[in-house]
Amino acid sequence: MSKVYVIGGGLAGSEAAWQIAKRGIRVVLFEMRPGVMTPAHKTGYFAELVCSNSLGAEGLDTASGLLKEELRILGSMVLECAYSARVPAGKALAVDREKFAKEITERISSNPYIEIVREEVKELPQECEVIVATGPLTSQSLAESLRKLLGSDYLYFYDAVSPIVTYESLNMDKIFRGSRYGAGDDYLNCPMTKEEYEAFWEALVKAERHPLHPFEDPKYFEGCLPIEVIASRGKETLLYGPLKPVGLIDPRTGKEPYAVVQLRKENLEGTLYNLVGFQTNLKWSEQKRVFRMIPGLENAEFVRYGVMHRNIFINSPVLLDNSLRLKINPRVLFAGQIVGVEGYMESTAMGLVAALSVVSGGKISFPPETMIGSLLRYITSASPKSFQPMNANFGILPPLEINVRNRKDKRIKFSERAIKALTNWWERLKY
Repeated sequence: MSKVYVIGGGLAGSEAAWQIAKRGIRVVLFEMRPGVMTPAHKTGYFAELVCSNSLGAEGLDTASGLLKEELRILGSMVLECAYSARVPAGKALAVDREKFAKEITERISSNPYIEIVREEVKELPQECEVIVATGPLTSQSLAESLRKLLGSDYLYFYDAVSPIVTYESLNMDKIFRGSRYGAGDDYLNCPMTKEEYEAFWEALVKAERHPLHPFEDPKYFEGCLPIEVIASRGKETLLYGPLKPVGLIDPRTGKEPYAVVQLRKENLEGTLYNLVGFQTNLKWSEQKRVFRMIPGLENAEFVRYGVMHRNIFINSPVLLDNSLRLKINPRVLFAGQIVGVEGYMESTAMGLVAALSVVSGGKISFPPETMIGSLLRYITSASPKSFQPMNANFGILPPLEINVRNRKDKRIKFSERAIKALTNWWERLKY
């Protein structure tokens, strides 16, 4: 093939472009930013993170950790850059988002097989294979073009991002460092008494939200709910979600607080912190008022308020085969969140799959025991009527052949089986 077009320079598009170019095939990578911006992006960097700066847990006893190990085996460029730009985050992989995006941009820009075109694509190119990796914030023009091509309506949900505050504005007299169960000191913890929590909860559920368009029916992804939506489900729901105190002991009292708000380092220097789990659609003035009720955040300086945006994904079980090619037009592939996965590493994985599909001519079939293979199976075979985005999780993997009662041991067995299957499969391929 002479060249491949990749539309979108996010995580999936960057990974796909890099993997294809790495194999000596020319790529034209289209990215509309910074000329045309989305409601959530701030820069023109490739792979800019717009939600959390955490790429999920590590360790083979976690689904996210298994997915990272699979991406490492497959030589993921995005994962390499993530480790290069990582910041302390306990047992999770978190990055300095600016350093991370800059490194990916530099790698893409310096690759002689990748031509970068900074313009909005409004119609799909006809002259070669094309990977659509425009993500959940696909432009309206391209969305309309795709709707005509697909012959079916898009599904959609809403996604929200957390606020970021400066470290110097925090009241460290009220905040303590520590991770759950003593696993380091990477998080800042704002403890709440029952009275403080209840006052915060009441203010949160009554706070004004940004209005949605009249024609838009909010369909939230359960794994990334706005904090005010969680709170509205009951006075104690936050205590089992982002404000759960389990495993955290306030060294000043020697006790577990009634509730805890955690802050995670946003950059290597530690000058910025994000409020963990505080995705929100509150008006900015309300965020400042309500979130300053959190102990230690009374004078917090917000360098970014939480925002909410419409995320689009296609009905993949109807539209795509298991190599992410469009059934009605195999020349067109989709990758990233638009196919119905949720999460940074999941999106990256779909970009890598799309690249391998291009390189192999569509003759690619991941082992079903792997996390990537199971994600592919889910998005291409789930019920079209109830299809919703999916994170990596052990529940989508095929059952083990042996019975393992201990939960952690069982997860490790899943991971060991997946790694063995992927390694053997990968060694047999010549891609």
